[in-house]
Amino acid sequence: MKDIYVSRKYIIISLIVLASVALIIRLFIIQVVKDTYRMSADNNVLRYETQYPARGLIYDRNGKLIVSNQAAYDIMVVPGQTGKMDTTVFCNDLEISKEIFRERLKAARNYSRRAPSVFLKQVSAETYARFQEKMFMYPGFYVQSRTLRKYSKPVAAHLLGYVSEVDEALIKKDPYYKPGDYIGKLGIEEAYEKDLRGTRGVKIYLVDVYGRIKGSYDNESRDTLDVQGSDIISGIDLDLQEYGELLMQNKRGSIVAIEPKTGEMLAFVSSPNYDPGLLVGRVRSENFARLQADTMYKPLFNRASMAKYPPGSTFKPVIGLIALQEKVIVPSTMFGCNNGYLFVACHSHSSPLDLEGAIMNSCNAYFCQTFRKILENPRYGTVGEAYEKWRSYLTDFGFGKKLGTEFSNELPGLIPSSEYFDRYHGKNKWKALTVISMAIGQGEVETTPLQMANMTAAIANRGYFYTPHIVKSIGTGHKIDPRFTVRHETGIDSSNFEEIILGMEAAVNGGAGATARIAALNGIIVCGKTGTAQNPHGKDHSVFIAFAPKDNPTIAIAVYVENVGFGATYAAPLATLMIEKHLKGVVTNKPMEQRMLDLNLLNQSPETENEAQR
Repeated sequence: MKDIYVSRKYIIISLIVLASVALIIRLFIIQVVKDTYRMSADNNVLRYETQYPARGLIYDRNGKLIVSNQAAYDIMVVPGQTGKMDTTVFCNDLEISKEIFRERLKAARNYSRRAPSVFLKQVSAETYARFQEKMFMYPGFYVQSRTLRKYSKPVAAHLLGYVSEVDEALIKKDPYYKPGDYIGKLGIEEAYEKDLRGTRGVKIYLVDVYGRIKGSYDNESRDTLDVQGSDIISGIDLDLQEYGELLMQNKRGSIVAIEPKTGEMLAFVSSPNYDPGLLVGRVRSENFARLQADTMYKPLFNRASMAKYPPGSTFKPVIGLIALQEKVIVPSTMFGCNNGYLFVACHSHSSPLDLEGAIMNSCNAYFCQTFRKILENPRYGTVGEAYEKWRSYLTDFGFGKKLGTEFSNELPGLIPSSEYFDRYHGKNKWKALTVISMAIGQGEVETTPLQMANMTAAIANRGYFYTPHIVKSIGTGHKIDPRFTVRHETGIDSSNFEEIILGMEAAVNGGAGATARIAALNGIIVCGKTGTAQNPHGKDHSVFIAFAPKDNPTIAIAVYVENVGFGATYAAPLATLMIEKHLKGVVTNKPMEQRMLDLNLLNQSPETENEAQR
């Protein structure tokens, strides 16, 4: 019996020793090896403050600052640390009602009683200073600094985009973002979000029971620094952008200007527009809702990359190029015009005309007959086959598809396939005359102003283009996306462009019959083409494309003014003012400038009759 008791004694002693050893080992791991457990236990006296980096700055091509940052402050709360306080004084300091106080505190408690969350976003520096002085009176509350966007001029809203708070869907999609973070939306802010946002940091503070900071934790050894976002150099000329927006005041439409040799956008104007400063700070949501509700002027709608129009007669140069490449005409080919071709009307001008004269006079009959020759080319078995070849040239110019710019909302326009017409008319049961209106940029053809500016750049380059893009460089040593440095060939021999360019030169600088003489500039050869795009919903759209100088061009431009009529009346003067501003830095034709500035075309009464296609 004695042996049994001795055996039990040693078993119990062994269990106690083992338990003690296990406890000692566990305590050693917790306290020495893994002091992160200690940090977790100390969370009730530690505060983790996210250090938000300043977003990268945005400059124009000449180094002028477009977008910078300004200080703002979020009032944060840890509900579990709140206590008794004078809510009346608190609400007065932050200029909020007690109802809002109760709602925000309840929302914070529902989110977490221990984790900090935003109680009030983006208070001003003045409010912050007032609140900071009394913060010891408000246990559980503290201030976290942020930065908001600031604009040097109230321009380029559609180009720049804006910054807004992330939503739950985005947080689930991208784990980088957390509640309270901000992200770029549209334009440069969205396209270059990862470059602009920088890297978050964190500071850990010791706080007392009232939430007052008593000092840094562990001598700042566990803090991480925030890293400012990369700066962006855009291709935009800020002065030209501002001038374009000034010219387009009280008008619906857009101006897109491109540097042909690089594809960099010099100006990107959509009108009506809005001050980008309206979408900054606590008033952002309210202002966004107001802008979105404006269905008359649609200031949020980016007409430059999203509006789809018939190109009208500005499409004729590319029709001529394809005909030359397909060898269905030569520059000296002449066609007569008797105020039109079949059911397509034309204005009075000399007849017959060769290709250069047809472009100068914008003859509808010439290009209808040219288009018919393209589609009835005996090299192809059917009209549908010839049509697909014609369409392939247009897609090489960037039509009927997205160009691939930085704009996430860019639309592709429309160059319908032969199957489209097969569905409506039956396979091989439609002819060139069925789609003849496409010869003059009407019918089913839809293009965006951005695509028309790109086409103009390709003509200026005599056969190639670079994908239009906003940004010139990123930070230090960061290259832009390689897709913007790829040269795109149009499939048209460079020699074929000379005759088209001569026609565009004559349209601006020629004699009687030249449709765009209003766009001529002293000392600069401007090559252009007018267009009057038919609009079934009202008065026609005024359109003009141009590039200058003729040799070694530095600007290609497309201008659309909605519902106002002839291309030469409105779009051409606006384009020539922009060209002179770009090339000379000043505008010399002050009467024309003043006339364009004084025009208010927003409230034009709709007209059902269409003017002649020009």
